[in-house]
Amino acid sequence: MNTIKYIIFLLLLLEITACKKYLDHDVEDKPRGTSINYSNLGAMYSPVSGVYRTACGENPGFVHWMDCSVRVVRGDDVAKGSAPNDQGTLTDIKNFQNSNPGVVTFWGNNNYWNDHYGVVMYCNEAMDDLDKYRANIGAGDAANLALYNQYRSEVRVIRAWAHMQISRVFGDVPILTDNDTLTTRTKSTVLEIRQWIMSEMDSAIGFLEDARPNQSAHQGAVTKYTALLLKAKAAADAAGNDNGSPYWDVVLSATNDIINSNKFSLFPDYYQLWKIPGKLSNESLLEWQFTDGGSSTGTQILPGVFYIFQGPSGDQKGSPVSGWGFLSPTQDITDFFNSRNDSVRLKTTILFAGANETSFVTSPSGDNVYGNSNRQTRFMGKAYLPKNQTTSGRTDYGTNNNIRVLRYADVLLLNAEAKVRKGQNGDVPFNLVHQRAKLNPVTGVTLQQVLDERRAEFACEWWGERYNDLIRTGQAATVLAPQGFTPDKAYVPIPQAQKDLDANL
Repeated sequence: MNTIKYIIFLLLLLEITACKKYLDHDVEDKPRGTSINYSNLGAMYSPVSGVYRTACGENPGFVHWMDCSVRVVRGDDVAKGSAPNDQGTLTDIKNFQNSNPGVVTFWGNNNYWNDHYGVVMYCNEAMDDLDKYRANIGAGDAANLALYNQYRSEVRVIRAWAHMQISRVFGDVPILTDNDTLTTRTKSTVLEIRQWIMSEMDSAIGFLEDARPNQSAHQGAVTKYTALLLKAKAAADAAGNDNGSPYWDVVLSATNDIINSNKFSLFPDYYQLWKIPGKLSNESLLEWQFTDGGSSTGTQILPGVFYIFQGPSGDQKGSPVSGWGFLSPTQDITDFFNSRNDSVRLKTTILFAGANETSFVTSPSGDNVYGNSNRQTRFMGKAYLPKNQTTSGRTDYGTNNNIRVLRYADVLLLNAEAKVRKGQNGDVPFNLVHQRAKLNPVTGVTLQQVLDERRAEFACEWWGERYNDLIRTGQAATVLAPQGFTPDKAYVPIPQAQKDLDANL
């Protein structure tokens, strides 16, 4: 552990105390290597629980506000928001000014790298711990062996998700499966990373629970279907815009397996899907979970400032519907919704505010949202938690709400896309999503209609689906040209701090 801490300090620029916090303590906060009894198989879930806790964290973790910002601003549906000079480098990233020294040395990019590889390293440590438990499982102990295989597979899915998120931002990056190899890493291409993810999912799927996450023994955990969707997403990235790619067969097979399980359904109310009624619904294939315990006092499990940084800024007259004002839906996405008469997803995706500090717009849930001195009139609607859904005494914006990660709508639209690209009819899966938004059904759906539906369905979400879809379909060069996009600028530069420490980068 001393060697690992030293390497992490050098390559990830984490404080030694942070390494101790995240890598030397398990979920019960007991020092590793001194008090863990690996023969106590009843505690085998502990390192897995620690992985979920870490995934839901900020440093490392998947929910740091800056990491979200770096991901999503590159698309055409979200602008930086807040005051123009507040984290202005995000605007440079949006405008693909990759050679700007401020972008190359931006703290936010380095933060993203640290947070995501931090999760990867925690996953590697957890698998090492699980292997130590495995050494104590007897030859005839089929039950504990099955749990070992399941738990290890859950961790592999989260580790693969981290690698996907890293490579979607930075492009070619190392695949890290062993913390002892930190000093000898080499970069893998984006395609190699997608192929590795598919292989990892193939190895994991058979050991995972055959259940929806809300049915799992540890509610909300990764299941077989989480892995199938991640496999499908990796395959779609690998296929790109090539209708003849065999990877579309992989997409179709994986999504068919999910659909034919008959375990999932779309949450009927798209607006409420993003609020308390939609937590861990039958549409969910993965969520990061948080709770206030249903009480006005006591411990809360919070996503840091994930929701707060997206909340309406300015004087909100004491309303809990408030925050920092970062990330703002663009006029482009507003016009797109209006052009389709897509009113359900418009009111869900965009939280409108007054034109100035003394005027307001009343939300569909009855909250008055005031403008601010920045004249910012649009905020992130999928981050909006109405006052009437908050627990008394809990005033932090978004408290008690989960962060949606993977949804059944993605399964259906990937299935429709694969079918259309293969010359099949994709109307059925497409219309399930389309009609949930109260839109009329479509007959003979085209590829562009599927891609437009993806734009509407996933607009302004935190994992950058819109930008990734533009990249994988080759449409970014046209759609994002006004922002300064060119194919050589598709990815954010690897942080200079990391390249200074590792020549392999």
